Amino acid sequence: MTTSVVPVNSLARHIAPLKAALSADAARVIDSGHYVLGPGVAEFERTFAAYCGASDCIGVANGTDALELALKSVGVGVGSRVVVVANAAMYGTTAVLACGATPIFVDVDSEGALIEPTLLAEALATGDIKAVIVTHLYGRLAHIDQIVELCRSRGVAIVEDCAQAHGARSSGRAAGSFGDVAAFSFYPTKNLGALGDGGAIVTSSAEIGQRARQLRQYGWTAKYTNTHVGGRNSRLDEIQARMLLTMLPMLDGWNARRRDIANRYSNGIQNSGITVPAPADERYVAHLYVVHSDRRDALRAHLEGLGVQTDIHYPVPDHRQPCHQGAYDHIQLPVTEKLATTALTLPCFPELTDEEVERVIDACNQF
Repeated sequence: MTTSVVPVNSLARHIAPLKAALSADAARVIDSGHYVLGPGVAEFERTFAAYCGASDCIGVANGTDALELALKSVGVGVGSRVVVVANAAMYGTTAVLACGATPIFVDVDSEGALIEPTLLAEALATGDIKAVIVTHLYGRLAHIDQIVELCRSRGVAIVEDCAQAHGARSSGRAAGSFGDVAAFSFYPTKNLGALGDGGAIVTSSAEIGQRARQLRQYGWTAKYTNTHVGGRNSRLDEIQARMLLTMLPMLDGWNARRRDIANRYSNGIQNSGITVPAPADERYVAHLYVVHSDRRDALRAHLEGLGVQTDIHYPVPDHRQPCHQGAYDHIQLPVTEKLATTALTLPCFPELTDEEVERVIDACNQF
C-alpha cells in the first residue's frame, strides 16, 4: 500500500471547511455593488486594527506594497538609509529599493534568525539611519523591546514586518503594535491568508495613517490631486476583506494548533544531526517550522523518501541575489550566510493530523 505524502502545507485542507461561508462572502459583495474600498474593507480595517491593538489599519494590495508604503509613510525616500535583515527572501530589501533608499544589512542571531540587537546598535551608531525594518521571521517576535529602546533613543522609525507573525504576542501586546508602523501580508499561505493577494498597514499614529491612506491611492490629498511623491494604486479587494473578516476570529485557534505542532516537533525530534527551535510560547505563531542541519540536502532527500515534503526558507540571502550584480559582494553576514545553507522547513499548518506529526518526528529521528 502506498503511504500518503505529508504536505509541507495544504491550502485545500485549510479552506475546505470554510467554503460555504467564503462563497457567501463573495456573493454578498457581488450583490452589494461596492467592489473597491467599500464597506467590507472599512469594517475589516477597523476590526484588524483592534485585533492588533492599534488605532488604524489601511488595506493594500499585498504585503510588499504594505512594506513600501509603510516606509514612505515615515519619510523614507531617495537617499534614505534603512536597516534590514538579508534572510527574508528580499521582501524588505525590495521595499527599501522601491523607495529609492539604501539597504543597510545587519546580521541575525543563530537561535531565531532574528535581527541581532548588538549589531543593530552598531549600525545605528553610524548615524543617519532613517528607519529599521524589524522582521518577525517564521512567526517569532524579534527582540522587540531592545530594538524599540535602541531606535527610540535615536529617533529612528521602527517598521515592523509582520507578514509571518499575525497574532504573535508579548506581555499582552500583539505584533504590529510595537513600532511606528507595521506591514502585514494576507497571501494565502499566511497565518491569516486571503484567497488571493492582500496586505495591510497598521499604526497608532494619525499622521502616519493618513499618509499611508493617501499613498495607497496615488498620493491623493483630494480626488485627482496627487500631492505625495511615491503614491500608487494599492488597495485591498472588497471580496478579500469580507473573507478575511470571516477568518479573523479563527486566527488565534489556528495559531494555537500551529504552536502545538511546532512544540511537539521540538520536544520529539531527538537527533544530533538536526537542530530544532526551543519550545515556544505566544511570541511564536509557527508560520514556518524551520530546523537546521549541516547535512540539509541529505536530510531533505531522506524525508522525501519517507513521504515528508519540505521546503527551504530561504536559500539565497538578499545581498547575494543575482539581481544585485555584485553590488554587495563586500558585505559579510556570517550567520545569515550559514543559516541559508542549513535551513529546512518541515510541515506545519493547522490541519496537519496528529498521525502526520508523528510521522514527521519519526522520519527525522531515523535520519
